[in-house]
Amino acid sequence: MGIRKSLILILFALIMLIFIGLSIVLGYTHTSLKTAIDAFTVFDGSNEHIIIKTVRLPRALIAAAVGASLAMSGVIMQTLTKNPLASPSILGINAGAGFAVVIAVSFFQFSNLQAFAWISFLGAAAAASGVYIIGSAGREGLTPMKLTLAGAALAAMFSSFTQGVLVLNESALEQVLFWLAGSVQGRSMSILGSVFPYLLAGWIGALLISGKLNVIAMGDDVAKGLGLRIGLVKVAAALLTVFLAGGAVAIAGPIGFIGIVIPHITKKIIGIDHRWVLPLSGLLGAILLLAADIGARYIIMPQEVPVGVMTALIGVPFFIYIARRGFGAR
Repeated sequence: MGIRKSLILILFALIMLIFIGLSIVLGYTHTSLKTAIDAFTVFDGSNEHIIIKTVRLPRALIAAAVGASLAMSGVIMQTLTKNPLASPSILGINAGAGFAVVIAVSFFQFSNLQAFAWISFLGAAAAASGVYIIGSAGREGLTPMKLTLAGAALAAMFSSFTQGVLVLNESALEQVLFWLAGSVQGRSMSILGSVFPYLLAGWIGALLISGKLNVIAMGDDVAKGLGLRIGLVKVAAALLTVFLAGGAVAIAGPIGFIGIVIPHITKKIIGIDHRWVLPLSGLLGAILLLAADIGARYIIMPQEVPVGVMTALIGVPFFIYIARRGFGAR
């Protein structure tokens, strides 16, 4: 069984590498595989080589990192909340990040993507912290229902505040609208580099607590009976969701549905053991966002559709399917 699952991981890792290659080669400016290889081996300063090295390679790596992070954060959130539709939006992470960026643009005149990354990361962290503090209030402590309700309430509040500020400030709307739609276009390696340590910590930490998430998935009573320190594990998992989802939103803006869709697909492929679900979800999340980004380049060429719109087109039917079938979180 372990050999079969290892082969599945290797297969999808190779597929991810193929999609990274396709992302580097495909686009409005026609290039070939040979052109891409030459750009890294015998760089000649041509327009094609510059585009490949400075635009498409960073874009492909950012799409892979963001997709992997969103998918892995979705697995953790669905396990903690016992909610099969949980995603970064359910904890208010997307809304908190968006509100922070809008405030920074409207009142402090921030305008560059590098600044957006740090501001949105802090906004995501603040929103997630608020959700966990509110969800932990009361004698029962942190429960899945309270966590979900707190996340929905804060997400609605931040979204309302964001819309209110944008209505009053049209210039801010023009600056942040594309970011709020979710996109990996125009992002540089410096933006990825500034947030990458947090993403890497999130990936490693998620794999380290994967065994404990298996116990959490069995229910709090069972977990307590097995001697698991539930509170500590949930706090650690919350911190990891901030690193993963907050870092992803900081780089690419609020991209939806990957955190909802991928965990369910992964469990159908490899089972419910989080030690396998988390790494495969990362690979599938990267593949999905890479594929969506490639598709976004061709829908209305020479213009591009924000990749957040593409993931919504993919995710909405699956979201409805999950809701109708009533999948339980496992």
